[in-house]
Amino acid sequence: MRVHRAHVILLAAQFLLAGLAFGQTYKVQNAGAPAAGQIPQPLQSALESQGVKVQNDQGGTLLEVWFAKTVATNSSASPSSDYLYSSLTDGEFIGVLHFPSPGADFRGQAIKPGFYTLRYGLIPQDGNHMGVNPTRDVLVLCPVAADTDLSANLKFDDLVKLSRQAAGTPHPAFLVAAPVNGSTFPAVGKDDQDHWNLQVKLHGSNGELPFALTVVGKWQG
Repeated sequence: MRVHRAHVILLAAQFLLAGLAFGQTYKVQNAGAPAAGQIPQPLQSALESQGVKVQNDQGGTLLEVWFAKTVATNSSASPSSDYLYSSLTDGEFIGVLHFPSPGADFRGQAIKPGFYTLRYGLIPQDGNHMGVNPTRDVLVLCPVAADTDLSANLKFDDLVKLSRQAAGTPHPAFLVAAPVNGSTFPAVGKDDQDHWNLQVKLHGSNGELPFALTVVGKWQG
């Protein structure tokens, strides 16, 4: 019996998410720059030359991330209980993520292998999104070929349209931001929700910004 490719990708994503149930652990390693031609030149030029990769305890690479050389930050932004990183701007380019094998977003949507921009966004405050995460910060995934205008902080509707291409569904693909835990950078660790979070220091325009995002974990709503 023939199995549809989309089903294969979905099953692979489910196995990836199920790793926690079997005691899977993760570690970080350095990653060199993406190979020439893997991402558009405007993106390559905007990224740090060194990235980080998250590997499982068998040495398999879950994902790689390269962050922007400089992320615009607002030093006068007011803290809020709704989100973690108030100094970042909605729609801002944060970096590029690579899934070498089928991956998954925080909704559990299957994401095809490939390279995706990461744009900072905020979960809308409406009835359709209640309970997705304690805070609103997300990293929206968009295909690199469709997102090369780094000078633009994309509006929410534009982000959704681009990110649907990453998910292949009516829903955008995203990972959630997480609180920083400890003083080791880069690092990956498990929190009290059994999510694995990668934490790094972004090079903000007003100084270094400790930042974390969930790389293994799924919304349980």
